Amino acid sequence: MNQKTLLAVVGPTAIGKTRLAIALAKHFNTEIISADSRQFFKEMRIGTAVPSSKELTEAKHHFIQHKSIHETYSVGDFEKEVMALLHRLFQEKDTVVLVGGSGLYVDALVKGLDEFPEVNPKIRKTLNKRLLDEGIESLQRELKARDPLYYDQVDLMNPHRVIRALEVSISSGRPFSSFRRKHKTNRFFQTVYVGIDADRAIIYDRINRRVDSMMDEGLLDEARQLHPFKELNALQTVGYRELFEFFEEKCTLDFAVEEIKKNTRRFAKRQLTWLRKNEHIIWSNYADPLEKIIQRIKNEIGASND
Repeated sequence: MNQKTLLAVVGPTAIGKTRLAIALAKHFNTEIISADSRQFFKEMRIGTAVPSSKELTEAKHHFIQHKSIHETYSVGDFEKEVMALLHRLFQEKDTVVLVGGSGLYVDALVKGLDEFPEVNPKIRKTLNKRLLDEGIESLQRELKARDPLYYDQVDLMNPHRVIRALEVSISSGRPFSSFRRKHKTNRFFQTVYVGIDADRAIIYDRINRRVDSMMDEGLLDEARQLHPFKELNALQTVGYRELFEFFEEKCTLDFAVEEIKKNTRRFAKRQLTWLRKNEHIIWSNYADPLEKIIQRIKNEIGASND
């Protein structure tokens, strides 16, 4: 009996993961699970590059815009719900596609969740006050000093994640990264990582053009509607924070758009830094023919089942 396979499509933002995931879903007659935590929220369509209506009809997608920004939704909730779904899907399918740019959520499914020590609430309160008084840059610098490994992985523009790492590090006296992935959880499926890459100049150009396209599609209006809720965790992300600064007359619109591009490029760089440490990823160039990529994946699955 063939082993069940989760195809995890990974790569930097704007590289074409959705296109490949749909091609894989069609080829293997299966469904797609999104592990992009920004795309969970129904109010955030344009700024998170949610697949188009046409793309969503080409293959069945799960965990796309299924939550509201006003709901509490954690990586633990995601892992629990996806594992229940995988148990159902794998009853009928040999292969399921996982796609997304949120490494924490991909790892939660493949490796299981990490266990962290208790945190002193006073530390969190102090860090939140520092965020208000000094800005996120102060917290970023401390995180870099305390845990350079996690600094290279985390979305540095998300204050909740930066504060979470700092509070664990300060409470325990150990880097946040030292608590991660100590014990891999045994899963009932194998995971084949499928990576897409390109030269840095190409990635950065694709990011810049995507941001321009988002603005043309109405990102400014979408962000304006969300501005009253800017303190919510879901909105602590690139593409919205910069426009909130514009609404508050702290910068020009042109500057805000350039900041979105710059911060997205930085995020893509951190994504690749993290992914390239995974020696199990089957890398392909974004311009490779889909047929070539699919054949490499089939060969890998076949070798695993021999």
